[in-house]
Amino acid sequence: MLDKLSTQKRLIIATVISVLFFIAYDALFAPKPLIDTNKTVEQNQSAPATNLANSTIDKAAIAPKQISKNIATIEGATYSATIDELGRISNFTLKDSKFKNENGEQISLLKPSSPLPLEIRFSDTAINEKAFKVAYTVSSDKIDATKSPANITLTQNLDSFSVVKNLTFYPDGSYDIDVKVNSNHEYFITAGFRPIVAVDGYTVHGVLLRKEDDSLEIIEDGDAKGNEIFRSVDLLANSDRYYTTLFYDNKRSMEVFIQNDADENTLSFARNIGNFSAKGYIGPKDYKTLKAIEPSLVDTIEYGWFTFIAKPAFLLLDWLYSFIGNWGFAIVALTIIIRIVLFPLTYKGMVSMNKLKELAPRMKEIQTKYKGDPQKINAHVMELYRKHGANPMGGCLPILIQIPIFFAIYRVLLNAIELKGAEWILWINDLAELDPYFILPILMGITMYIQQHITPTNFTDPMQEKIMKFLPLIFTFFFITFPAGLTLYWFINNLCSIAQQMVVNKIFARHKAQEIAEKRHEH
Repeated sequence: MLDKLSTQKRLIIATVISVLFFIAYDALFAPKPLIDTNKTVEQNQSAPATNLANSTIDKAAIAPKQISKNIATIEGATYSATIDELGRISNFTLKDSKFKNENGEQISLLKPSSPLPLEIRFSDTAINEKAFKVAYTVSSDKIDATKSPANITLTQNLDSFSVVKNLTFYPDGSYDIDVKVNSNHEYFITAGFRPIVAVDGYTVHGVLLRKEDDSLEIIEDGDAKGNEIFRSVDLLANSDRYYTTLFYDNKRSMEVFIQNDADENTLSFARNIGNFSAKGYIGPKDYKTLKAIEPSLVDTIEYGWFTFIAKPAFLLLDWLYSFIGNWGFAIVALTIIIRIVLFPLTYKGMVSMNKLKELAPRMKEIQTKYKGDPQKINAHVMELYRKHGANPMGGCLPILIQIPIFFAIYRVLLNAIELKGAEWILWINDLAELDPYFILPILMGITMYIQQHITPTNFTDPMQEKIMKFLPLIFTFFFITFPAGLTLYWFINNLCSIAQQMVVNKIFARHKAQEIAEKRHEH
């Protein structure tokens, strides 16, 4: 059936499907016993086996019912945090003024009812219940890590053995953890539940793992199978759109267990017997911050299918910002650069569309003359294309190539915490939020309409033409809720398309006038 569709119809279908796809893609890809050995699903089977015979825990003893009191406070350069009597980081508040909620309050990344960072759960039910009743002692109740690393030691005595957590907090939100357990009791420690700030339908929420072969495994909320094991993991990150709680172990010694809670949220734990050490981090997925802590931590910033395009695109955007000093104008510059790079291909596509428009009357004549004989119609149309150097796919190809680029930019501008609170001009005070007055979406729709109006078409079906006329309105409706940074990109992209199309139209008109003049001269 598709082979009977005109080039224009294929173009419409490709455009509409592409837009609907990336919208649907991101919309959809929006305590229990810790280990059940009868249901365990093992991943990365090449790793050394471990004895999981006793890896069970009583459901009722997984987490305490009460809210524990705090026993220590930590002040970092970018955050304030507290540690509770169960040896967990119970609160983590970002200090920067751009990290505020809708009430103007500084946001806290942790949810008291979810597994908190550094929480330990034992497989032995009796020990686990005891561990959630015995308070830790602390070496100091106030830690100053605003300018340099600061240490704190937490100790819990559980009858025949003890748990000691040696922690070093850094100004940037990272920390070192060294756990010493002088027994052979199996336990599980968590970097914490994913931050609960930005729950939206745009980006991935869940757990990201980097496995032995350096591949990334992403388990979104709702997708966890119940009890999965991943061995030789060096990065365990619980993330939402902008923030993360993570463990990093460059020795690749982490054995990670994945479960889901009653609400189908993904939970992650590192299994241990004896001692455990790792690097931890709580905070925004800021590229420069993560890279400074450990370069490979930038993998936490995940862009989906087109990461191979998105990563260099972000680096270029960040480089432009370093010169321009304004993220909005950096987006403008990035858009223009992309259009310049794609111009040769875009130019060929635009010329092809002009040629197809010019040939449309002759194609209609062929269809009328050989009505009922599709083979003859196809043969004569192809001969017409060959004679005049027209490519029926020439107009579609530039759009199809731009689709992955748009997806990549789309994910970059959605995931970049750097845009949070970033101003552009006048009414745009936050490029990570929607335009409060919907000016950019409306301008985007208007420019898309103008672009359509000056782009050559060869419609033979009135219904096609009506559908195309409604596309700017449909796009405007979709973009109303999108972040201003993304809408700005598409608006500037449309302006570039208009400018390029006007240039091509003038060039084509000049060539056409020259051909007519030459024919008159011959006669």
